[in-house]
Amino acid sequence: MAWLLLIIAGLTEVIWAIGLKEANGFTELVPSIVTIVFLIVSFFIFAKAMKTIPIGTAYAIFTGIGAAGTVVVGILWFQETISFAKLFFLCVLLFGIIGLKLVDDEQEDA
Repeated sequence: MAWLLLIIAGLTEVIWAIGLKEANGFTELVPSIVTIVFLIVSFFIFAKAMKTIPIGTAYAIFTGIGAAGTVVVGILWFQETISFAKLFFLCVLLFGIIGLKLVDDEQEDA
């Protein structure tokens, strides 16, 4: 259950990160409210997940999901540039997140 919470927390991080861009320095009311609400929700869920997941693993995965998701949304929604290098390092990030999860599972089994 904690892993599901961590994934949800990471996805809500994407929402508030995009909200920060849309809020235009908190000058746009609705995006500013959405950003603040999802910041609170994201950190609340993240804190719940960290009750049973080691902090280093949890934080790396939380920020990794947020970073990777924000890159993807930036490419799809904001027409940010896409390059081989960007895709390569996005894959490296995702493999790192998966690796952390696998290593953490192995330590729990031992």
